[in-house]
Amino acid sequence: MKKIQSIISLFLLAFLIGCSSDDTSLDSVTNAPAPSNLSALFTITQDNSGRVTIAPRGEGLVKYDVYFGDATAEPAEVAVGRTVEHIYAEGQYDVKIVATAINGLTSEVVLPLTVAFRAPENLAVTISPVVGDSFSINVTASADFETFFEVTFGEDPAQEPIPFMQGGTPVAHTYANTGTYVVTVVAYSGGAATTTYTQNVVISNPILMPLTFENAALNYSFSDFGNVSTSKVNNPDISGINLSSKVGRLVKNNGAETWGGTIMVLDSPIDFSTLNKIRIKVWSPQIGAVVKLKLENLTDAGINAEVDQTTTVANAWQYLTYDFSGANLSQSYSKVVLFFDFGNPGNGATYYFDDIYLTNGDEPKTLPLTFESTTINYGFGDFGGAFASKIANPDATGINTTANVARVVKNAGSEVWAGTAITLTEPIDFSVYHKIKIKVWSPQAGIPVLLKLENSANTGINREISVTTTVANGWEELTYDFTGINNNNAYQNVVLFFDFGTNGTGASYYFDDVKLSN
Repeated sequence: MKKIQSIISLFLLAFLIGCSSDDTSLDSVTNAPAPSNLSALFTITQDNSGRVTIAPRGEGLVKYDVYFGDATAEPAEVAVGRTVEHIYAEGQYDVKIVATAINGLTSEVVLPLTVAFRAPENLAVTISPVVGDSFSINVTASADFETFFEVTFGEDPAQEPIPFMQGGTPVAHTYANTGTYVVTVVAYSGGAATTTYTQNVVISNPILMPLTFENAALNYSFSDFGNVSTSKVNNPDISGINLSSKVGRLVKNNGAETWGGTIMVLDSPIDFSTLNKIRIKVWSPQIGAVVKLKLENLTDAGINAEVDQTTTVANAWQYLTYDFSGANLSQSYSKVVLFFDFGNPGNGATYYFDDIYLTNGDEPKTLPLTFESTTINYGFGDFGGAFASKIANPDATGINTTANVARVVKNAGSEVWAGTAITLTEPIDFSVYHKIKIKVWSPQAGIPVLLKLENSANTGINREISVTTTVANGWEELTYDFTGINNNNAYQNVVLFFDFGTNGTGASYYFDDVKLSN
């Protein structure tokens, strides 16, 4: 042990000499946290020899000590990224992994290891879809007498099997295309015999509400009638409330019937169990055009409900909201039927529509968030001891002279992760713009402001970015670059953490104008 400590001390000394002119680097060493996220992968040779390869894993460390859990007294020292082999007799063992950080702090984890020369038994495999991503699955497995598993996903015949452990992190896979694939999981023990499980996985991409027209893998088919022509096109007016890349276009040709329109068939009926209104973004060349929305049963057109709305804006996007609370919602509605300028014959005009969503009818909360509306309920979801509210701008100077902003008070003693969340009416559309800008006001410079985006139905689907303030007691604009984000994950929760990583002191922070940008 003295030898190991000497090695670490020499390493620290050399590092400190190299960083003697940089107090920040020195602090980062002496204040480094203990190692984290420790685990290990066990693989065993299938020859009844009991030879197990142990691959430790972790973060923030310089070495591992592996205690084998059998009669071997001394641990094996393993460098980062390396493995160690050990011969076991049949049995069950607790393998302890001790990881050491650069400053000598240690962390440890104890992992169970089964060494058996009989084939694994009672193999159970769970294949779960990923909420919000119809192309991805997670795989876990358990078995008796197993040491480890391997999985292949049936998409690429040349794919190398992916090893994983029972009880570890699920193995995730994202398919490139729809289709039926054979997922194969093999359980290994220490003997030559293995146990195999296969399951067909169907990757489909159904047409469901909401209809956004952004998913390139979906076939947004339109059944037109009455001499209209409908198609999916590039958004001709990326502005205002609609920054989407793709939209639906309906041309009511010259002489088209007064009742000409289009039908979109959903793969599952509309779920009215919690919401009974539908909101649509529409673009019309004239004010006063009746836009009829009709819902029909898949097989019986006589079972239907319809609501009319009238455009109030010309040559720009607007929301139209259709209240179906008076309809017989115990019926099944799978057809969405749209009529533009209903009641008038076609004159060649072009109309656009997008983002067909179920809603409760409240005024939409969408980006940009400006806090200027007198009717929107922003519904701050506070946690960890923080408190958020809409207030008058306390410092209407510089880049932010608007009347209202949001304030977050990180109360004294609040959690390091205290913050607030706003759930938008619809997911953020990253099809055109990939960055988010926020105006913030902080009493000090140099604090991290973490922005986290979450899927509202499954907060485990999320992306987060931290940006540091550079201005004290003044407004500045922070930019969060989400280039490469999966737009199909439907990020709808906007979560903000001020001075992330530090307990609250009672300080107040402000934010405003949360918007998409490039």
